[in-house]
Parts: sequence; C-alpha cells; structure tokens
Amino acid sequence: MNLTASTAWKAIEAHRQALAPVHLREMFARDPGRVSSLSLRFDGIYFDFSKQRIEPATLPLLTALAREARLDEWTARMFGGEKINASEGREVLHVALRRLSGPFPSSSFDVMPQVLATRQRMVAFAERLRSGQALGFTGQPIRSVVNIGIGGSDLGPKMVGCALRAISHPTLSVHYVSNLDGAQLAPLLQTLDPRTTMFLLASKTFTTQETMLNARTAREWLLSNLGDPAAIGKHFAALTAKPERAGEFGIAEEAIFPLWDWVGGRFSLWSAVGLALMIAIGPQAFADLLAGAERMDEHFCTAPYERNLPVIMALLGIWNTNFLGAHSLSVLPYNESLKYLPSFLQQLEMESNGKAVGRDGQTLACASNPIVWGELGNNGQHAFFQLLHQGGRLVPCDFIAAVRSDFPLPGHQEALLANCFAQSAALAFGKTADEARAELSRSMQGAELEELLPHKVFPGNQPSSTLLLSRLDPHNVGALVALYEHKVFVQGVIWGLNSFDQWGVELGKAVANSILPAIGDAGLADKLDRSTQELLSYSRQHLG
Repeated sequence: MNLTASTAWKAIEAHRQALAPVHLREMFARDPGRVSSLSLRFDGIYFDFSKQRIEPATLPLLTALAREARLDEWTARMFGGEKINASEGREVLHVALRRLSGPFPSSSFDVMPQVLATRQRMVAFAERLRSGQALGFTGQPIRSVVNIGIGGSDLGPKMVGCALRAISHPTLSVHYVSNLDGAQLAPLLQTLDPRTTMFLLASKTFTTQETMLNARTAREWLLSNLGDPAAIGKHFAALTAKPERAGEFGIAEEAIFPLWDWVGGRFSLWSAVGLALMIAIGPQAFADLLAGAERMDEHFCTAPYERNLPVIMALLGIWNTNFLGAHSLSVLPYNESLKYLPSFLQQLEMESNGKAVGRDGQTLACASNPIVWGELGNNGQHAFFQLLHQGGRLVPCDFIAAVRSDFPLPGHQEALLANCFAQSAALAFGKTADEARAELSRSMQGAELEELLPHKVFPGNQPSSTLLLSRLDPHNVGALVALYEHKVFVQGVIWGLNSFDQWGVELGKAVANSILPAIGDAGLADKLDRSTQELLSYSRQHLG
C-alpha cells in the first residue's frame, strides 16, 4: 500500500491543516468534555491523552488509517502463527509465552506444550534457589545470581526486576551484566563469593560476543577460586537455542533452558530469558506479570480501535511523527523503580521500527520511528526540561507514574505526582505574554519588565500523554510492557515495515568481528578504512 497516497492519509492531512492554528489552550477551552473523550481505562492503568494536539474528531480519521493498512489481518496473522517476520522466515509468537493453556496458535502448530514445560522447569529452578535448596560446589546455598546477557537478554528482565524490586527476595541478590567494559563485571566479582554465586548465560546463539566474553571471564574467576572444572555445573545455567554449545561450555543439561526462533530478543523477557527475574520476584509474581500481559493481549485483539490502548497510542505516535513532524519521543517515568524503562523502550521501539525500507524492499514514503529517549522525569526537570519548555522543538512526551509508592515515605509520593502533573500541564498550556506581564508587574515596571518579559513566556502546545498505574505490581507492569509491544507492532503494520528483524544490529556485529583481530596485529588492518586504521594505531600504543 502506498501509505501517503491513501484516502485515509489524505483525510488526516487535511484535518491537520485545519487544526494547525489551534493551541491546546483553545482546545481545552472550547470542549469541556475533552478529557473524558480523550482518555481510556484498562484494569489498573489510566491513559490520559487529552494533552495531545488532536480533537475527538481526529480519532476516526486515524483509526481509518489502521483499517486501510489492514491491521486486523496482520494481527490475525501474528496471533495465528504465520511467518510475518518474512526476512528471517520466522513466526512472531512472544504472545504465546504469557498464555496459560493451549493449543496456540493452532492445533497443528501448538507451541504451548514446550512453553508450559519450560515454565515449569523455570519455576522449579527458581524455587530451589529462593528456598536455599540449590547448593553450590562446596555445599553452600546460592545467595547471588548474575544474569549475563545483552540487548533483549538484559534490558527486559533488568527493567522489570527494578520495577518490582519492592517484592524481590530479601536475601537473594540478582545482578545484570551486559557491557564488555570490565568496569561492570570486575567490581561486581569483587563483592561476590564464588561458593554462593550462580551465573545465568542468556544468548540465543551462545556466540554473542559481549555475553560470551563476560561468561568466559566469570568461568575463569570461578575456577581460579574453586579449582575444579566440575564446579561449572553447579554454578552456571544457560538460556539458549543452542544447548549443545552450552554443554560444551560445561553447563549441565538440566540447567539449560530453551529459547525459540519465534521469539525476538526484545520480546523475550516472558521466556526463559526472564529466569533471573523469576528468581528475584518469585514464580507467583512472575505468573501475575504474565497474566497482566495476557490481559493486554486480549484487550488488543478484541477492543474496538477507538477504545484500544495499543492502537490509540500507536496512532498518536504516527500523528505526531508523520503529520506534526516530531523527530523524537521522550519517555519520562517518575518512579525511581521505572528508571530502566526508557532504555528498554529505546530497544523495543527503535530496533523494531527504526527502518527506512518496507516489507516489500522499497524505501518508505514517510518517516518511521522517532528517536526514543528519556530519563526519570523528576531528574529531567532539573536537566533537559528547559529545552522542552522553551527550546522551540516539538518533542512529544510520555509521562508515566504509579499512583501508590512502592517505597512510601511521608509526603514524597504526593510531591512526586504533583511534579509529574505540573510538567505535562506546563508543557501543554505554557504561559502567555499577558500572564507573564501580570506576574512581573507585582515586582517591577517599565523597561525592566519589558526586558525580562520574553524570558518569562512559555509557548506551550507541547503534546504529551500520561500513563498512570494504580500501583507498581506485577499485573500492571506486565500490562504496561505488552501495551508498548503492541504499539510497536501497530506502527510497523501502518508504516509497512517488518518490526521483527534487526539487520542493522547484525552489521555492527560483523564489522566488530573483522576489526577485533587487527587490534593486536597491525598487518590485518590493511583492508580497513583509513580512519579505523588510525584509531587502531593509537589504541595499540596505549593498550599497554
């Protein structure tokens, strides 16, 4: 489909032109029912998008675009187990990982027996560690777990583990290592006891450079302290699609958990990749997390587009990106426990939809995913919010907060929420010159006032949505993650691209593998570009 030539696209563009001169202040002033028309509720989630630069009449035009893109057909194809990841010839069935029963997606292609069997093995493994029954090589209980992975094998479980840390095991510590820089792993190893530490190696191929280098370092550390190669089987587990490689590493067969080709890394926290998370929060909380995600799956599949959270969120992003011209999206969680959410969404959104070529191999006719960035909102207020308020750039924002604190202190949560709500209001409505003049006139007059006045004007009209969770519990967090997953899928369908491959990531890996030998051998650098050769030359001089 030529998206920009479609009837729905042209209707939205005409609507945008008519709406362009209207400020959010005016939209709120002329429509008293605006908030109820432009907000949605789902279980423990309240989604207020009334501060987006739309009117209720915008929604039917946007949903028409989704229908023209045949979103219903693509959704049925994904949930039906078709190989919609065409460039890799794979099904896309991460939704199966949160189901409680089968057959799914069909009786002829039922993945649920292996999903449920793996989940049961995860539960047994996690329970043994949590109860102190899992003993290391010297007979002492495991007290520390280190997940070694990168990308989807790190960001998802780490983000959710932090979000739910209030219910984590009180004495069993869980850590995440992803960076090749020894500055992450080395200081951690200094705090750990090799007799009571378990390493989880998360790599679908079991060849991921960063993961395997960190894994080998962890193995050498363990062996240097415990002395016997038989210790590996008591202190390592693997989450992989290549069990034979994990076995060669020394990992016991019963400690190898499968990953499947029909689950992409950035959608994999619900799988065995979530084992460290299950160990931290417990199998029941992990089951509640899955249940929240499954409820969002059901909502996505059954709710009409006009009342469908993932669809509306996706369409708002398309409106801001393709019709208002926004180049970025700022994700602003206000709860400390959600501090890794922006990083997680950067991968989920930009690795999925950061593409300029469509499913048909042709260049897209419009922009696709914006740059996703963000930070804890309260910290951001004292850093980059200045640009949001007066920098002259259009930056849509997602404000995210849990109403109830997971670590309550008197007065803290009320102040946190006040700041969250105040920033979205200030970005939307700003401060006019007349308002600023009236405010300044209380303390100054004349030339002094007029000189300061331009600095006190805030244009406003910055679009934002606010996602409120009733509390940070597993059900709500599961629903939140699934909400963003389906948003990404909807946008990919409408833009006409494959959200489930990542060839740009593969290119970087291949180039790195070609450069690595040349760091130690100058003769191997001849075929590299001149800039890389000089960078290598300087590095050799200082590696020492």
